[in-house]
Amino acid sequence: MPAPTKTARRGLLVASAVLSSLALTAPVSHAAPRPSPGTSPSATPPADMSTVGGELLGRPGTQVNLAGGAPVLPKDLSARSWIVADAESGDVLAAHNAHWRLAPASTMKMLFADTVLPRFPKTTEHKVAVSDLAGVGAGSSVVGIKEDETYSVHDLWLGVFLASGNDAVHVLSAMNGGVDKTVREMNEHAEELQALDTHVVSPDGYDAPGQVSSAYDLTLFARSGLQKKDFREYCSTVTTKFPGATKKSKGKSVRGSFEIQNTNRLLRGDSDISVYPGIAGVKNGYTTNAGHTFTGVAERAGRVLLVTVMNPEKQEHNEVYKESARLLDWGFQAAGKVQPVGELVAPKSAQAGEQSGAGSGEAGGTTSAGKSSKPAVGASTAGGAGGIGVALGVAAGVLALLGAGVFLVNRRWPLPDLVRRRGRS
Repeated sequence: MPAPTKTARRGLLVASAVLSSLALTAPVSHAAPRPSPGTSPSATPPADMSTVGGELLGRPGTQVNLAGGAPVLPKDLSARSWIVADAESGDVLAAHNAHWRLAPASTMKMLFADTVLPRFPKTTEHKVAVSDLAGVGAGSSVVGIKEDETYSVHDLWLGVFLASGNDAVHVLSAMNGGVDKTVREMNEHAEELQALDTHVVSPDGYDAPGQVSSAYDLTLFARSGLQKKDFREYCSTVTTKFPGATKKSKGKSVRGSFEIQNTNRLLRGDSDISVYPGIAGVKNGYTTNAGHTFTGVAERAGRVLLVTVMNPEKQEHNEVYKESARLLDWGFQAAGKVQPVGELVAPKSAQAGEQSGAGSGEAGGTTSAGKSSKPAVGASTAGGAGGIGVALGVAAGVLALLGAGVFLVNRRWPLPDLVRRRGRS
């Protein structure tokens, strides 16, 4: 697939694609049993794990099929579990204990967002009640929401993605009918996505008995979330102003604000790590049980990769980001030189549509709800078998169309309208 037209401007690259009429049917695979509440992972991966996405992914240890000329994997990886996959084709390039059920920390917020984000327009406003903030765990990361203050849904989602605010998660859960209802819907959505290693107990990823996911499932959540324009905007925002408290000044009520920054160090950079070229999100996390966790998406030369890293044993500063960057570097170098060891499966509804020969309908592909999704920017259809016209654009905060290009897509479930952050100068 030729690389899309390059642009000198920084920003976000947007590609819209539809499912090919030549789509293949995903193979049938089996899942390991769901974890029961109260269980916790052992120090070593189980011998019998899920085989969703392919038999090799159910094996403990590192799985990779190096062909001639393929680079070797980085030797200094200490994570308990990781995965590198092509975001568009779904090919898993390499994995290590991909289906090991581990505590996910705030990477669970990707599933929360993918489940709840479509429920409320971003302009919806909500006045926070004391009860909305009930149940926020001790020591939680918070964005600083105040009771009796009004916030837009847009504000709340920025609080979720940038500050990893558990308080914002609980307010949105309250708007959604409560934590219990939200948890139930998240578990249902995980099953629809075939993320069968996942059991949700708390919507914010806070440590709770029986709350687990896997590197494979977290990658599915990211891939599904990236179908949504708002999800892409929030997860790629580096810094923004967040509403503060209302105070009286000279007899008038004045609402202050304060800056929040994205805690994703590959997106923002840090003292010992640079912004990763081509990074576009997605979510990081940390809890006592989970250690450090991270899922990221990056683009280079027209190829988009997803990486998930869970709980590096090395305790060096920013180790989860350093290992993620090394795996992304390897993935971009190895793409086309390795045989996939598995695949990221499509949601159940998308597979049902493919098996019935339903096709994709409108440009943008089939969403996890089984409905066609329109791209955020216009796409034109090119003639020829499997030929798809794709609109490319650059955005700064919001998506703005600047240019166009065409490339051939023959994918089982391509990502429509995918945001890709260009390298920074």
